[in-house]
Amino acid sequence: MTDLSKYRNIGIFAHVDAGKTTTTERILKLTGQIHKTGEVHDGESTTDFMEQEAERGITIQSAAVTCFWDDHRFNVIDTPGHVDFTVEVYRSLKVLDGGIGVFCGSGGVEPQSETNWRYANDSRVARIIFVNKLDRMGADFYRVVKQTQDVLGANPLVMVLPIGIEDDFVGVVDLLTRKAFVWDDSGLPENYKIEDIPADMVDKVEEYREMLLEEALGQDDDLLEAYLEGEEPSLEEIKRCIRKGTRTMDFFPTYCGSAFKNKGVQNILDAVVDYLPCPTDVDPQPLTDEEGEPNGEFALVSADETFKALAFKITDDRFGSLTFVRIYSGTLKKGDTIMNAATGKTERVGRMCEMQADDRNELTSAQAGDIIAIVGMKTNVQTGHTLCDPKDPIILEAMVFPNPVISISVTPKDKGSTEKMGIAIGKMVAEDPTFKVETDIDSGETILSGMGELHLDIKVDILKRTYGVDLIVGEPQVAYRETITQEVEDSYTHKKQSGGSGQFGKIDYRIKPGEPGTGFTFNSIVVGGNVPKEFFPAIEKGFKSMMDTGVLAGFPVLDVEIELYDGGFHAVDSSAVAFELAARGAFRQSIPKAGAQLLEPIMAVDVFTPDDHVGDVIGDLSRRRGMIAGQEAGASGVRIKADVPLSEMFGYIGSLRTMTSGRGQFSMEFKNYMPCPGSVSDAVIEKVKADKAAAKK
Repeated sequence: MTDLSKYRNIGIFAHVDAGKTTTTERILKLTGQIHKTGEVHDGESTTDFMEQEAERGITIQSAAVTCFWDDHRFNVIDTPGHVDFTVEVYRSLKVLDGGIGVFCGSGGVEPQSETNWRYANDSRVARIIFVNKLDRMGADFYRVVKQTQDVLGANPLVMVLPIGIEDDFVGVVDLLTRKAFVWDDSGLPENYKIEDIPADMVDKVEEYREMLLEEALGQDDDLLEAYLEGEEPSLEEIKRCIRKGTRTMDFFPTYCGSAFKNKGVQNILDAVVDYLPCPTDVDPQPLTDEEGEPNGEFALVSADETFKALAFKITDDRFGSLTFVRIYSGTLKKGDTIMNAATGKTERVGRMCEMQADDRNELTSAQAGDIIAIVGMKTNVQTGHTLCDPKDPIILEAMVFPNPVISISVTPKDKGSTEKMGIAIGKMVAEDPTFKVETDIDSGETILSGMGELHLDIKVDILKRTYGVDLIVGEPQVAYRETITQEVEDSYTHKKQSGGSGQFGKIDYRIKPGEPGTGFTFNSIVVGGNVPKEFFPAIEKGFKSMMDTGVLAGFPVLDVEIELYDGGFHAVDSSAVAFELAARGAFRQSIPKAGAQLLEPIMAVDVFTPDDHVGDVIGDLSRRRGMIAGQEAGASGVRIKADVPLSEMFGYIGSLRTMTSGRGQFSMEFKNYMPCPGSVSDAVIEKVKADKAAAKK
């Protein structure tokens, strides 16, 4: 197939347990890709193929599958819902053209669905909404529609209404055709009848249909005017308007059903074909210069252009390493030579395949619009690297990933596993940009850093099971930072005489706190040549190299501004090295005078609790030094938003479950850094000193 208008690259995303993977499973069954549906709770779903996913009943990594519906090709990516694996959602959205946001009919708009929705807005991905689990106790389609307006600020365009609710949910009414789709109790998706609207729903259907038409026809002034004068537009004209408004994100077509009971999924597939954009409908990806700044050019989606693709995921499976790529322009054939724009290296494409979760179908060629995997690439490709034609080197807009907020120390149980652990961790870091590894210089321990306790727990589990490395795991560590609070004017001279030419560099400078989030800034106002211009980069490099290790406890330093205003040099003894060493000495000398302060990561915490435990939860968050930012009552409980230091959140899920008899849920994501209270700061600094002393022994 080469007709791009028949392609749909879509992702399915939602909060934990809203039914993304079950919906994907039903799509695969309906499109004939699988013949027996596997259930998430049995650990048998197609896209949750990792051992850890099957055991825990959660999705950990995004999985790609290809299927066909109504002569259209769907490339579907099932993404995780858990906040620790948000990176999987983010990088999938980056390469998709459309999405299905799944919401639980009883849980409604939950914390992680909010985060994923925000990511999708940032990536400008058109979506349809699927309110799932309408057969569940407490399900309410109309309440969830209202929540999408209030909580997400979205404009849902209701396309179907549910017939019955909870145990009585049997089907949906299609507002456009005024027909009822009613499924029987066999549980088979194909066993439905198309009937007339139930008599008690006629008025409601007309009310919602009128709202639907007025909103949709707002995309075409002539059609709207004719409609207001009493002339009903054709079904094709209405669909054209809905497609246009969906593509521009003016509204989001909204459907409902129960994926588990096989009710309402066909309507979703038809909506993907009718309303979600094909690759050529989407704004083309911007190209950038080497600094990552847009250069005004774009990667046009066309098979006739030169080859341009983005590597968005690297994995290692039983057959070797796989590089998942989205092709934006051109074609790729087996045996072609392509270039990694980030490294400048070229290599020949040996094998490429279309993925069916953990199975693969070998391909000989692929084209713009395709999502494929290249097998065994050797040019050190990383997530976010651009692959292109060597004759036309370009760089696509890169991906930006959040920094890890939590660390653990690990050491292999037996010394023989050290090398094995190093190789395994190297592969895992290549796969996951939010997973970092470093070696503690003082203790020699390996430090793993990630997005949360579950994230690191899964990584340790993978090391044990997949790579056979048993680890001794240390206590979780918080990623503290340091900064300064006062401006200091100071001078430093680096002088060294050792026979022959010596070293000399003198700098006069001001160090002051920068604006939050600015990192490190350096500028020079030296006039008159007291410090020659050619030494400015060396001075900047010297100061910048010291930002990784603060003076209080050795944590990285944030938001410092340095201004060089004078200095001195020696015609023979001054050199770039001398001035770089002067800057390093200056940093060590002046930072303690500038009111050095410890900062701690603050998490935006979103807690759901039943009504009768709200007081306990708020009291507990306050004891954890949390600032309550607001609370919102829902049908089945209360959502509490709070800003809480990460150091106080370890093991929180256990406390929350105890307080709420197992019914509470929470999610959290990094918000910002804030100054530590004195007592906390002192305790952290003491602990760091004690750990260093113990490591030396």
